[in-house]
Amino acid sequence: MTLDHVRSLSGGINQTGVRAYNERLLMSVLQRNGALPGSDLARRTGLSPQTASVILRKLEQDGLLSKGVPVKGKVGKPTVPYSLNPDGMFSIGLKVGRRSADLLVLDMMGQVRHQLRETYDYPLPSNVFAFLSDGYARLREMMSDNMRARLCGVGIAAPFELWSWHELLGAPAEQFAAWKDVDFVEETTRITNLPAHMVNDATAACRAEHVFGIGREYRDYLYFFVGAFVGGGVVLDHAVFEGNQRNAGALGTLPVADLDGQPAHLIDLASIRTLELRLIHHGHDPRQLWQQPQDWAHLEQYVAPWLAQAADALATASVAACAVLDFEAIVIDGAMPPAVRARLVEMTESAMATKDMRGLIRPATAEGQIGANARGIGAATGPILSQLMLDRSAVLFDHG
Repeated sequence: MTLDHVRSLSGGINQTGVRAYNERLLMSVLQRNGALPGSDLARRTGLSPQTASVILRKLEQDGLLSKGVPVKGKVGKPTVPYSLNPDGMFSIGLKVGRRSADLLVLDMMGQVRHQLRETYDYPLPSNVFAFLSDGYARLREMMSDNMRARLCGVGIAAPFELWSWHELLGAPAEQFAAWKDVDFVEETTRITNLPAHMVNDATAACRAEHVFGIGREYRDYLYFFVGAFVGGGVVLDHAVFEGNQRNAGALGTLPVADLDGQPAHLIDLASIRTLELRLIHHGHDPRQLWQQPQDWAHLEQYVAPWLAQAADALATASVAACAVLDFEAIVIDGAMPPAVRARLVEMTESAMATKDMRGLIRPATAEGQIGANARGIGAATGPILSQLMLDRSAVLFDHG
């Protein structure tokens, strides 16, 4: 993939006083395309070779870039590729889900170095912040001195308006109401003494896919994340679009119909919560769906009908979305075993072939690459992007 495919990352500026922008530009190109020599970086960005060389040396001195082994060409001097240094910067990601919370350390290449998990019946401020406090202390003990010194912030991925989810989770309303009085960012900063940034959990998953997964291959796509409750994200012109109220991609509310033609919403048909209810109805413990490592093979008699229903609903929602925006692809990921995810994507694609798409161009259907950890990884990506990369949505992580 070349920078030509990533239209938003072009056009360097050579004037004095804007090196911060040019540094971000070069870092972004390397993140998007992998290792490149200085001459290629200068050509792709429009910077002069001298300007690019000076910036690259500075970034290397700061520990953000690494030099590779010289590559000898047919003519001229060997070229030296630059790449992001995985140890150049780290961030913390906190994912607050309806059934579990995750706390992880992410490096610049999107690799999770350390991770902790807490499960619960439903999230309340007391158990979430106790987990954050204890977990952050434990993570710091696991980290090297260099990792601790290069922590840049905490990204939080959580559903917006958590207090409104009590009915769907079967939680007591009076306890969930406590979320109304919580400043998530302020409390996280107090516990960690790091800058904190918050984003909707499904949007965070979309960001992880966009930066580190298959999202690099598409310009405009609709992203579904099938967790306890289904949500999603929207990518337009190579950038995650979060919307006026940072709530774009709230796909669970899309009107669809069940397999009998009865009206419903996507959240009622394509959420793992629906599969939980099937298990409860037949006397099984739904918590086994979330046990790690996930294995749903023994639950096939319940998983199969859920997949059929979820795939048809996702196909209907995708067609409706394509009528509004001409999406190049539909990307589906979720908190489920990879084999189940692959079946869901295949079945959704087959279901779309049965839908009336007159006047529309059928999008590609693709399987997400990040998996169940997408929300935590996407949360942790925010602080790194906001400090080092060019991203038209990065300003949404800046709560200063």
